[in-house]
Amino acid sequence: MTIDVRRIQARVAVLLAEYGIPSAAIGVLQAGELTELAVGVKNVETREPATVHTVYQCGSMTKTWTALAFMQLVDEGKVDLDEPVRSYLPGFTVADPETSAKVTPRHLLYHTSGIEEAFGDPGEDDDVYERMIDSIVDAPQVFPLASTHGYSAALGYAILARILEVLDGKPWDDVMRDRLFEPMALTDTSSRREQVDETRAATGHLIRSLAEGPVVTPVDHLPRSFGPGGNITSTIREVLTLAHVLLHGGTAPNGKFIVSAGSIREMMRSRVSVPDSHMFGPEWALGLIVCDWRGETVYATDGSTIGQNARLRILPDSNTAIAMLTNGGPRESFYRRVFNEILTDLGTVTIPELPAPDPTLNLDLSRYEGVYERPGTRYEVSADGGKLYLTLVLDTTQAEFLQKPERTRYELLPVNETQFLMPPTDPLEDTQTVAIYDLTDDNARYLHINCRVHPRSG
Repeated sequence: MTIDVRRIQARVAVLLAEYGIPSAAIGVLQAGELTELAVGVKNVETREPATVHTVYQCGSMTKTWTALAFMQLVDEGKVDLDEPVRSYLPGFTVADPETSAKVTPRHLLYHTSGIEEAFGDPGEDDDVYERMIDSIVDAPQVFPLASTHGYSAALGYAILARILEVLDGKPWDDVMRDRLFEPMALTDTSSRREQVDETRAATGHLIRSLAEGPVVTPVDHLPRSFGPGGNITSTIREVLTLAHVLLHGGTAPNGKFIVSAGSIREMMRSRVSVPDSHMFGPEWALGLIVCDWRGETVYATDGSTIGQNARLRILPDSNTAIAMLTNGGPRESFYRRVFNEILTDLGTVTIPELPAPDPTLNLDLSRYEGVYERPGTRYEVSADGGKLYLTLVLDTTQAEFLQKPERTRYELLPVNETQFLMPPTDPLEDTQTVAIYDLTDDNARYLHINCRVHPRSG
């Protein structure tokens, strides 16, 4: 089946206006055939139109690129996913002796290392990842090694990048260029902001209210410390080149061998469970999220910066990939509505809805009550009138930047003993899912939201 491009463009234009997102570039790869389109403007102030050649920030989708380069080392016999990091970085040390000695690349790819992102400001120079590792000697554990999944925004993949640097003898940015970008014939994909053609770059936007509309972000790029986990920029076509490699046993569209088919299988089949299984997927693989769409396994990689957003879904059973890059958001409901329009045209499986709450559950709400926090983020869970509530607490600076109150209270609706729906309180928000779990000692130990873990502190 084929995509009705005109219909999709018209529908996306309506949805962009509804959500206040300036533009979207969308691409579909099916059986090797590429369809791409763009709608909207790349900057609300200049009103320049976005095109399929517009360059967007990919955010944490970068982690999949870094994972792919790392799997090349596995193919070459230079690393073993289950050998301690210390085998490659002999001085590697964090506060916990067991983690220092036993954490492996597989833990880092899975986000199960548990190491707090306590790396300070390592600067913007070429030694940034070496400095990050030197600075975490006192970094505590958010959770014990391998005991749960908890997303690492920057640190975990920076450690992987440092291994790449040591073994290849060059900075991570050069590793990515030499191992991936040039062999895959990617001319519009880069890892450093100064390499981006500013005349083709999308501008990020924040949407603080529908009345105000999108405004240009005051933070136009992430620090270099986020590089291996968040700093790649690309076009919709070149994001789908990554998808092609994942769908075709490690081979790029130009016929170049990038990684072995065995490494692609390992990336997809090696998995850990995700406590909050409904928002993205029930499992996390090596640089990929594993989704269950009505019984079909779909692989995902997403990313956000401060004003831009990226989505990629890979459907091996139908030899299909769909990607979308935007300069506003992210909004889960926007992505779901756009992708389901396309998936329906293609005659493939569509994205399932979130589960319904179970009103018959009779939970002991006191087991969930408490404060769950990490540096910069605090959640307070309380029971009131037979219902459970979560209060998000922002510090004054965050609240002012986001133009939100310092305290926002949400009701939690139970789906099962550990998973909850969190309906929005603001028209700019979507329903979220939350896991409050590890109930072995009568009280829950962790709160998992947006892939991130927050341990009980009180």
